[in-house]
Amino acid sequence: MRVFLVILFSTLNCALTFGQFKNILLDSVANKEGRYPIEPAIAINFKTPDNVLVAAFPDHLYSTLDGGLTWKKSKSRSAFGVWDNPVLISDFSGNFFYLHHSDPTGKNWASDDILDRIVIKKSKDGGATWDGGTSIGYNPPKDQFQHSAITDRKGNIGVSWTEVDKYGSTEEGCESRILFSKSSGGSKWSKPIVISKPGDCRDDDDTVKGAVPAVAGDGKLFIAWSYDGVIYIDRSFDGGTTWLTNDIAITEQVGGWNFSVPGIKKANGLPTLMCDNSKGRFNGALYLLWAEESVANDTDIYFMRSLNFGDNWTQPMRINDDEPGSHQFMPAMTVDHVSGHIYTVYYDRREHEDDQTDVYLAYSIDNGATFKNVKISDKPFIPSADVPFGNKISIAAHNGIIMPVWTRMDNGKTSIWTSIIKHEDLVGYKPEPKTGKKKKK
Repeated sequence: MRVFLVILFSTLNCALTFGQFKNILLDSVANKEGRYPIEPAIAINFKTPDNVLVAAFPDHLYSTLDGGLTWKKSKSRSAFGVWDNPVLISDFSGNFFYLHHSDPTGKNWASDDILDRIVIKKSKDGGATWDGGTSIGYNPPKDQFQHSAITDRKGNIGVSWTEVDKYGSTEEGCESRILFSKSSGGSKWSKPIVISKPGDCRDDDDTVKGAVPAVAGDGKLFIAWSYDGVIYIDRSFDGGTTWLTNDIAITEQVGGWNFSVPGIKKANGLPTLMCDNSKGRFNGALYLLWAEESVANDTDIYFMRSLNFGDNWTQPMRINDDEPGSHQFMPAMTVDHVSGHIYTVYYDRREHEDDQTDVYLAYSIDNGATFKNVKISDKPFIPSADVPFGNKISIAAHNGIIMPVWTRMDNGKTSIWTSIIKHEDLVGYKPEPKTGKKKKK
C-alpha cells in the first residue's frame, strides 16, 4: 500500500472556540473520478487503544497512533477491486480487519454495481500495511452486499451479509437471503450458511437486509436483520455451525427499513445489534437499535434490550428526546466493553424546520434503561439528494474514550469528520438552554 498523503491535525486548531466537542476533519478531497468520501467506518485497536483506523468510500483509510491528535491518510488496494460499504473491526490481539465490496470490472464508477464477493484484508501492524486479502460469497451471477463483521476473544471472525439473485430485479422468483461465514484468523473461511427465509430482490422492505452480527464473551453468536416491516434475530450457541430452525421475530418496524428523508439520496432504518461483553452484571445482554418512520415525515431512533439471549425483549424505547415532528436517522451503536456503557450516534434535525442537519450522541450508563442526548457537531449542514451521501455512519468506544465518525455535506461536497470524546465530559455535559427551532431561511 502506498501512502500518498499525510494529514496532521491538531484538535485545538480543528475546534471552533464555542464548540463543546471538537470536530476533526479527516478528509474533504475528491478522488480522480470526482468521488468525495462517504460511508465512514471506525475501529479502535483493543490492544493499543491510541491506534485508531477509519475507512471511507471509495478507497480511503485514515490512521492515528496517538489517539487522534494526528492522522495519516492512505489508499486501499485489492486484487478484487475496492468498492463501497467499508467495515472495520479489531481483534483482541491487535489485528485490524478491513472489509469492503469488490469491484471486479473496475467500472462501478460509471455503471451499475457488480458486487460479486466481499473482500477481507488483515493488518498486523496497526493499519500500516495489509495482506493481499481473501474473499467470501463468490457465487456468480448473484450479488453479495451489505455485510457486517464481528470478532470474539479467541480470534474467530464472523461475517454476515445479504445475497441476492439479481440486485434490484422485480422478477417473480428472484430471491434475497442472509448468509454467514466464519474464520479462525481470517485466512480460510467456512462455506456460507443461509440464515434467513428468502425475500425479494427489489432492494425495498421485502428484501432481507441488515445482517448485523453480535458475539457474546462465551462465543454465542447472534444476527439481526429487517424484512417486511419486522426485525428478526437468529442465534448459534456452537460458534456458528448450527442456527435456529425458526427465526425469532423481535419487533415490528413500522413502515419497514426503507424510508425517505428530505435531502438524503438513500436513507434506511436498518438495525444495529451489540452484545455487552463487559464484566458487569449485564454481561451477555443484547442491545438492538434501529430507525423507523412510524409517523409521516418523522423518523425516530428506537432501542430494545434482551437479557436472555433474544428470547424476550423490552418494549421499544424512543431514544431521541426531542418533541415529535423532526427527522432523526442513520443511527450507529457501540458498547464500551470495559464499562458496559452504550453509545449511539445519529443525524438530527430537531433544531431546524428545513433540511439543516446536526449530529447527536445518545448514551446510556444504566445498560439501556435510559439515554441522554448530546449534540456533538459544531454546526449544521444541508445535504442534497442529488449527491451521494452514503447510508451509514459509525462509532467506536473503549475504556471511556468515544469516537464517532460521520459524513457532512457543504455546497454539494461531502467530507468525513470525527470527534474524540471522554466519557467524563459527557457525564458533566450541560446543554445550552433550548430556544426552539431555528426558522427556515
